Amino acid sequence: MSTPTAQFLEQITEAAQSLAATLGLEVLAVSYKTHAHPPVLRIDIRHQEHPTGIDDCAQFSRLLESYLDTLEGFEHLYSLEVSSPGIDRKLTTEREFAAFRGFPVRVTGYGPIQGKKVWEGTLLKRDETTVQITLQGRIVSLPWAEVASVQLAQ
Repeated sequence: MSTPTAQFLEQITEAAQSLAATLGLEVLAVSYKTHAHPPVLRIDIRHQEHPTGIDDCAQFSRLLESYLDTLEGFEHLYSLEVSSPGIDRKLTTEREFAAFRGFPVRVTGYGPIQGKKVWEGTLLKRDETTVQITLQGRIVSLPWAEVASVQLAQ
């Protein structure tokens, strides 16, 4: 097998989620980049109770490598990257928006939204039409169609 199929990546994702849970970790994203040589299997994790550290990444990496070594059809050369979300990580998936609820975020508009291009506050939620943040104790709803990016902030 030269590259994993969507079904194969789903299998890896499910296994990664199960293995991560045993360490108190959550899998935020799984990607397989075939343009790199060797291809890169990247998994982003976060600890559910404290800031994710290098030890969390190393422990999870060892567990996942053991699992990947047992998979038939995944013997070809690849590079495994296990990472925690960086401070300027852009949030893109429903899972990420749920996982980072309560975290400080920076919302950037395609243009000004309610008079401001950049909003910083605490993420409340995202739905089909809005991103909601709290800003100095008040809830601000920003139209999703006008939002260029949402990223973690300090």
